[in-house]
Amino acid sequence: MELLYYHTFCTAAGWIAVFATGTGLLRSSLFYNSEQKAIDSLDITPESATFAPGRFERLEKRFKDYFNSHNVSFSDELDLSEATYFQRDVWQTARLIPYGETRSYSWVANKINRPRASRAVGLALGKNPLPIIVPCHRVIGGNGNPTGYSGGLEVKRKLLSIEGVSDLY
Repeated sequence: MELLYYHTFCTAAGWIAVFATGTGLLRSSLFYNSEQKAIDSLDITPESATFAPGRFERLEKRFKDYFNSHNVSFSDELDLSEATYFQRDVWQTARLIPYGETRSYSWVANKINRPRASRAVGLALGKNPLPIIVPCHRVIGGNGNPTGYSGGLEVKRKLLSIEGVSDLY
């Protein structure tokens, strides 16, 4: 098994945990009220990884800036080796959505040349192992409503609000 590295840190919104391989980021948590909950949400135990805060210094700073409503780009290398080709296409396309903007599921489906796959896009986004870094919260329903989010709609609304998106139902 490839070596895993991890770090946990507290932001203005709560605790975040991140895991990476030598290839790139593998998983990140949403924000939680405890460090342990952030770790537990990722299905990886710290015992199977090396604590490496230095490896994640710049990422930690960007997360902290993000939760202080700064326009942040998460252009980090990702390790998507556990994903299907379809999921990779969907997640890479979601990364194209600029900070503070939203796109529809059908927009993503069209961008990956699968115009009838809006529902499959939603399912792929629901399996996103890198929330915020892969900004699936920026994908909303065609009617402008935030729909579906693995962290819950309140979290999705909060993330969009942090980015200044406020015209949601």
